[in-house]
Amino acid sequence: MRRTAIRFVLLLPVLFMLNGCGIIDYFYLPPPEDTAQELFEAGNDAMREKDYASATEYFTTLKDRYPFSPYTIEAELSLGDAYFLDEEYMLAVDAYKEFEMLHPRHEAIPYVLFQIGNANLNSFISIDRPQTNIAEAYQYFMRLQEAHPGTEYAAKALEYLHICRKYMAEHEIYVADFYWRTGRYTSAFQRYKTVVEQYADVEEYQEYARERARLSYLKSQEQLTESERERREGSWKDYFKWL
Repeated sequence: MRRTAIRFVLLLPVLFMLNGCGIIDYFYLPPPEDTAQELFEAGNDAMREKDYASATEYFTTLKDRYPFSPYTIEAELSLGDAYFLDEEYMLAVDAYKEFEMLHPRHEAIPYVLFQIGNANLNSFISIDRPQTNIAEAYQYFMRLQEAHPGTEYAAKALEYLHICRKYMAEHEIYVADFYWRTGRYTSAFQRYKTVVEQYADVEEYQEYARERARLSYLKSQEQLTESERERREGSWKDYFKWL
């Protein structure tokens, strides 16, 4: 009994040291990193809960930390979806474009092209702003039609193509109307003419654009005639410089 007690006393420092190492590890060593699978599942959970900001963090961490993981490709695609659902449309465009660049032959490419167009279209603000995003949306919907004509996304793109062209025609008319109001009739004529010739499928603006094109052309000819007369004869102000 006495020997057992002595042995126990002798073992106490060893036990304390072992336990101390565990305590030190617990408080001072960094926790183990999440695995690729854990990050992927956490991202999907966040998506289901509509916590899209957290989802983008999980998917970004996964693709940066584990670029060769079997979960990475799907995480890259889900990253674009998370940005899109969070209405961060330009970030979604960047994510989808990166996916297309890295995986040009992936089976999800028709969906990716559609989403690039869709995200650009959703970023539309108003017709008085530059239409760069609308033009890019139109470009990607056309690519989808040409490269993947038999897919469900190509069928969906038809409706969106018309929406893009409607916005583009509205922008042309907005600019033409501005030129008309400011007396720049030649420029107005060119813009109205563009709507008539290049957006004939946008029927709701054709009658207005034709009539305005006719009137702006007549106005521009009047301006040219007046300018030519002044060039030959001089302006009436030249005769009354004292006014």
